Amino acid sequence: MPDAHIRILPALTEIKAADWDACAAGGAARPEPFVSHAFLSALEEAGCAAPRTGWLPQHLVLDGPDGAPAAVLPAYLKSHSRGEYVFDNGWADALTRAGGEYYPKVQVAVPFTPVTGRRLLLRDPADPVGRPALTAGLKELVRLRGASSAHVTFSTEEEWEALAGLGFLKRTDRQFHWTNAGYASYDDFLAELASRKRKALKKERREALGDGITIEWLTGPSLTEEAFDAFFAFYLDTGGRKWGAPYLNRRFFTLMAERMADQVLLVMARREERYIAGALNLVGADTLYGRYWGAIEHHPFLHFEVCYHQAIDYAIAHKLKVVEAGAQGEHKLARGYLPKTTYSAHYIVHPALERAVAQYLERERAYIEEDAAVLTELGPFRRSCEEEQD
Repeated sequence: MPDAHIRILPALTEIKAADWDACAAGGAARPEPFVSHAFLSALEEAGCAAPRTGWLPQHLVLDGPDGAPAAVLPAYLKSHSRGEYVFDNGWADALTRAGGEYYPKVQVAVPFTPVTGRRLLLRDPADPVGRPALTAGLKELVRLRGASSAHVTFSTEEEWEALAGLGFLKRTDRQFHWTNAGYASYDDFLAELASRKRKALKKERREALGDGITIEWLTGPSLTEEAFDAFFAFYLDTGGRKWGAPYLNRRFFTLMAERMADQVLLVMARREERYIAGALNLVGADTLYGRYWGAIEHHPFLHFEVCYHQAIDYAIAHKLKVVEAGAQGEHKLARGYLPKTTYSAHYIVHPALERAVAQYLERERAYIEEDAAVLTELGPFRRSCEEEQD
C-alpha cells in the first residue's frame, strides 16, 4: 500500500507504552496481558526475546493521519523455530533438502507463549486500512530481511480468515480450554459432569491436598520476591526437563511483577512452612491464562490441583469466562477442559514449498477438526440422555 507509512522498531523502547497499548487494546480499557507493552518489553529488556537468543525484534508501526500509531505488529526475525509451539521444522528440512534456506524467518507472535489473541493490533478495530497495510508491511519486511516466510501464530479466527484473503496459508491446531457457564461454585461445575467423573475429581482434589498442603493465591501487592524466588526454582526444574534450557530468566519475572502485578496470579502450594510447587497465570479481561508450573516435591495429583482445579476456582470467583491452560495435554479433558481450535497463518516465498505446505495443511485441518469432535465426545460432561446415580 504505497500511501501507508510503516516503521520498523528494533526494540519496544522505541515507542511509548501508551501508544503501543492504545493499539494493543483496540478500543478496550486495556490490552490483554501478553500483547501489552509491559509484558513484551519485559521479555526484551530481560534478554529473553533478544538477538542473542534468536529473537530479533522487528516490530511494525503504522502511523495514522494524526501522527500517532494507528496499528502495531509484534514481529521478530528468527534464526530457529524454538519457543513458538506451532511446529514448522519439517518445512525447514524440506526447503534445506531442496537447496534453499529457511532461516531467517519472520515470526509474528508473543515469544514463548501459546495463547490466542490479536496479533495485528489496530487502535480502531473498524479501520479498513490498518490490517491490509500491516500485512503488506509484513511481506515487505520478509523481502528486506531476505527471509523465507512470515508466520502469524495463535491469532484470532477473524485475523486468520483475513490473512487468508491476503495470501497467507491457513493452519489449525487445538488446545484444551475450560469455559465458565455462569457457575457460582466449583460444585456447580461438578454437577454438570457424569457421576463417575465427578466422584473421581472430588477424590483427586482431596488427595492432592493431603500431607498438610495448603494453597495460596498471590497477586498484586501480595507478590513478593520470596515467592518469585521459589517459583523460579520450580520453573527451572520443569524447563530444564522439558526444553533443556528454560526460555525465561529471573529478571523477567521481576520486571513483569513490577509492571503488571495486578494481571499476574501465582498459585502456590505450601507444606511445612515452605513453598513446594506453583503455577504462574496471567489475568485478562475475561480469561485466565495458565502458563508455567513446577515443583520441588512430588505429591499425587498436585499438578492437576495447582494448574487446573485452582484455575477453575479462581475463574469462578472472579467471573472469568475462560481458562486457557496452555499447549497440548489430553489429560486436561477429564478435568473439564474441552478441545478448542487455535489458528495460525503462514506466508511462504518459495513457490514449490508453498504448494507442498498448502496441500499438507488441508489434510491437517481436516484431521484437527475430526480429532476435536472425537475428544469432545469423550469429555466428562453428562449427556442429556444419561441417567445419573449418586
